[in-house]
Amino acid sequence: MSNTINIMENTSTATVTIEELMKENSLLKQEIEELKAKLRWFEEQFRLSRQKMYGRSSEKTNSGEGEQLSFFNEAEKESNAEAAEPAIEEITYKRRKRKGHRAENIKDLPVEVIEYRLPEEEQVCPCCGGKLHEMSTEVREELKIIPAKVSIVKHVRYVYACRNCEQNEVSTPIVIATMPKAALPGSIASPSAIAYVMAQKFVEGMPFYRQEQQWERMGIELSRQTMANWMVQGSERWLRPVYERMREHLIKRDILHADETTLQVLHEPGRAADTVSYMWLYRTGRDGPAIVLYDYQTTRAGRHAKKFLEGFKGYLHVDGYEGYNGIPDVVLVGCWAHARRKFDEALKAIPGTSESIASVAKEGLDYCNKLFAIERELRDVTPEERYEERLKRSKPILDEFYSYLKYHMPRVLPKSVLGGAIRYCLNQWDKLTAFLLDGRLEIDNNISERSIKPFVIGRKNWLFSNTPKGARASATIYSIVETAKENGLNPFEYLKYLFEKLPNIDIEDKEKLDEVLPWSTTLPSCCRVK
Repeated sequence: MSNTINIMENTSTATVTIEELMKENSLLKQEIEELKAKLRWFEEQFRLSRQKMYGRSSEKTNSGEGEQLSFFNEAEKESNAEAAEPAIEEITYKRRKRKGHRAENIKDLPVEVIEYRLPEEEQVCPCCGGKLHEMSTEVREELKIIPAKVSIVKHVRYVYACRNCEQNEVSTPIVIATMPKAALPGSIASPSAIAYVMAQKFVEGMPFYRQEQQWERMGIELSRQTMANWMVQGSERWLRPVYERMREHLIKRDILHADETTLQVLHEPGRAADTVSYMWLYRTGRDGPAIVLYDYQTTRAGRHAKKFLEGFKGYLHVDGYEGYNGIPDVVLVGCWAHARRKFDEALKAIPGTSESIASVAKEGLDYCNKLFAIERELRDVTPEERYEERLKRSKPILDEFYSYLKYHMPRVLPKSVLGGAIRYCLNQWDKLTAFLLDGRLEIDNNISERSIKPFVIGRKNWLFSNTPKGARASATIYSIVETAKENGLNPFEYLKYLFEKLPNIDIEDKEKLDEVLPWSTTLPSCCRVK
């Protein structure tokens, strides 16, 4: 009886051990699968990062199948036995400059003429000794650069009094000649000096420390702190009213674009120096004069967009960031360039051995390419025609693409690059199809990306702002400069005009402000790019 109990106990112990081993084995298999999925994800990210670092940056793809240009079969692909060989003269030089291009390019520049004549005593024929006459001329044209020069402008205002009143009357009236008001009272900064420093920093991307060296080479000791003060004071005193007036015009439109990018501000109250802040961008679309506005904020919270766009009703092109959700009276329009980029990245991240997965990614990319091809064909048609053609041609492609997304969503790894591309499109579908609602809408948000790029490039030069006040000044100045460029103005000349004009008008008068806005027809011709 004792042996039977021991056997049963041993059998029970063995049974428990087997169950534990099976459970442990199952957990290990699950862990292995998770590790394999992570490894595949890291491999995709590695291939994608390598491609971004060493591959071509263009996202351009070939329109048809089999059109990829191979380095090794280029000779076979391009050869044509029936084509006649060109003559030797044609081979030596094929590419020719457009005739008259140089003359057209420089026709509006001022011309300085320097003439070279023989002295009177040398105008003698070396053969017979007779008098020489002017037969013809040879002309050479050169571009002459006049570097920046610094000079002092001394404003002298005369005061007048009456001799008769001085001698015969109790009081003498004093009459003072009119003189333009200074942009920054008590400062040596002229409108042209302020405009020059602003243009150098916010158009050419030259930081203050390099401008300080440039001024020194011109013989002027001008510290970067002084230049920074000019920027902040000039922005707050004169440019901010123009900015606010442009914002009033902006929110009256019914189609806008928005984007945002990071910014580091060193000294923000209650925040560490390495805390990330944001520069938001809002701009108009293809209708009407262009308005480009930047808005500095400490966070990426959606309340900032909601506050800035208060009063706006219409369509807003965005990149898929959820912070724009919930803005009242606004229909969000998604960006197909972002959707396409995700399939392009998926195709680049997939290893060459995974042909089936690559074909799925290629199929998704082809759908995006078809939509963009239609948009290129509709570029020059009216909004009404574009609306009708989109419903006829783009909507069937969208319906097919949606079926493709729904079919492949459960069949690809959710954390893979391809899975992320499919999930992005499904999550953004209502926004991505909103461009069908109006023929004036864009299929992408590239216009805002192009507008925010000058700030991103400038940020690489000056890296950060020192204070929130400086960041707000940068937002204001960038807004004025980029809107000026969009409306065909020379930023330096326009800034100079503003600092000359604004101190001498009532900036509370909106009609007066409208006369100096970048799209005003009353701006002097010197502000416009020739």
